[in-house]
Amino acid sequence: MKIHSTSPYIAWFTDISISDISTVGGKNASLGEMYSSLAKKGIRIPNGFAVTVDAYWAILRESGADKKIKLLLKDLDERDVKQLAIVGKKIRTLILKASLSKEVSDAITVAYAQLSKKRKQFAVAVRSSATAEDLPDASFAGQQESFLNVRGIADLLSAVKQCMASLFTDRAISYRAGNGYDHMSVALSVTVQEMVHSDTGSSGVMFTMDTESGFPGVVLINGSYGLGDYIVQGRVTPDQFYIFKEGVKKGKSSIISKMLGSKEVKLVYGNKTRVKHAVVKKSERDVFSLTDHDVIVLAKWGLIIEEYYGKPQDIEWAKDGKTGELFIVQARPETVKAASNHAVIETYNLHKEGKILLRGTAVGQRIGAGKVRVINNVKDMKTFKKGEVLVTRITDPDWEPIMRIASAVITEQGGKTSHAAIVSRELGVPAIVGTKSARKVLKTGQKVTASCAKGDDGIVYAGILPFEVKRTELTKIPETKTHIMMNVGDPDHAFSLSFLPHQGVGLARLEFIFTNFIRIHPLALIHYKTLKDKKAKVQIDELTRGYKDKSAYCVDKLAEGIARIATAMYPHKVVVRMSDFKSNEYATLIGGKEFEPKEQNPMIGWRGASRYYSDEYKPAFKLECEALV
Repeated sequence: MKIHSTSPYIAWFTDISISDISTVGGKNASLGEMYSSLAKKGIRIPNGFAVTVDAYWAILRESGADKKIKLLLKDLDERDVKQLAIVGKKIRTLILKASLSKEVSDAITVAYAQLSKKRKQFAVAVRSSATAEDLPDASFAGQQESFLNVRGIADLLSAVKQCMASLFTDRAISYRAGNGYDHMSVALSVTVQEMVHSDTGSSGVMFTMDTESGFPGVVLINGSYGLGDYIVQGRVTPDQFYIFKEGVKKGKSSIISKMLGSKEVKLVYGNKTRVKHAVVKKSERDVFSLTDHDVIVLAKWGLIIEEYYGKPQDIEWAKDGKTGELFIVQARPETVKAASNHAVIETYNLHKEGKILLRGTAVGQRIGAGKVRVINNVKDMKTFKKGEVLVTRITDPDWEPIMRIASAVITEQGGKTSHAAIVSRELGVPAIVGTKSARKVLKTGQKVTASCAKGDDGIVYAGILPFEVKRTELTKIPETKTHIMMNVGDPDHAFSLSFLPHQGVGLARLEFIFTNFIRIHPLALIHYKTLKDKKAKVQIDELTRGYKDKSAYCVDKLAEGIARIATAMYPHKVVVRMSDFKSNEYATLIGGKEFEPKEQNPMIGWRGASRYYSDEYKPAFKLECEALV
């Protein structure tokens, strides 16, 4: 049943369309459009309503806060972090102390009663929706606050004011000033939406493109247990799934890559507080937060939403732990990579590699170097100097002013859709997230180089290493009569390479997939139980977490590597060559020394076909064949 409102302060999703951004903000406009137009296509969206910008302006004008805010912002230098923090706090306090008028509070009370069907302590999500949010040239996402598991009208009215005050977080003020937006021309609407019980299920983020390269042929899904805030904040390293769009459209098996995240903690409903922190059981950490069926359903929904809006989307989803149902809780245009100029390819290359200090997930494809500044608390960010490498546990919107001036960002937690990743990508700053131990390994003042130039593998090297940036304008490359095919060894680079003029891959070498994707000798996986090298066993356990059958890890990762290359080059052909390492090269893989002979001339030794059919290596070659099938 449709619910309508006669109050200018309330608009139900059923009455909202994408043309209502000026009244309800970008988030609410998108939710209303989807609720009205896409539910019929099978996409589930929790019902809700918007508290309109009229309510926001009413609160500011009736309290006189609007004039005071103008005065506070008049002489603000947003680059002065200390001054920005003082002014931001004063403005937020003004709004929080302002009273909601009887008309506004009554309108919200009536709407909440209708949404809850008069059920007491009915749980809702309360989110901010800015009027300039999610325009193609405006990335306002994540700058304002959201509140989950809000129960009862008193808590709801408080959360609404907290959302309105968050229009003036330090990051939001800095962003608007830096991008030429008039503070007083941007207003805030508030989303009030029925909660999905993902506290006992899972939640996450989905992009209808690859977030690092901008490759449009895949859907990227990140997922973890519990409520969604921890993924966005970077508090967890989530599961990651890549799905081939054309495969989804044709109804074929289309999950090309799965990576198990650590998922050590989750956010759940609280009793005395709205939400609380909880530890995930080890047995749950070693299992994916989504089934393959769930992944495909979400990917299908992502394609429907992308097709409807005609542009790549950044989508948040939730899975109800009680019913097992999936929901889309918001969608917005992807505003960073969608605007990238793919006619110009920038390639970062290190002149030489140094001692590896840390590894994590790369964000972007750039390289940054400088002195480390370890910051444990955002209150200490005034110590940060331009050009330093920011090292911390996680970031949130308050960190944005110093992220702007960092040469690189390194965090211990988070994945590709964490706050640190999203903001670094937007700012063009190289970031390495999910390193686990950055604050233990790196010390303030230490010189390091953070490289994101090796695909998904983010590497922190000791010292400041020389590197070059090569710019290639594809429009200046002449078209040839001869069909040009590429050699592709590293699957992590495949999506970026897809933008080069090509007619497919003439040589994809499996040995490089072993090096970059698997890193373990196949015979060490097959004979894991009898492996003598204890250090190798520890490394294998870490890399194969979630796999009872270690051999299956080899098959899956080989298949994923090949699939990434094939997806990137679709519909062109990819020629795959079976592994052809020399014995000394195989020996460098984890556990490899136990299975490789020491040859005087490995170039003409145990390699190629003679290795494939030998009794010693035949079981490993079988794994390669299984991966191709």
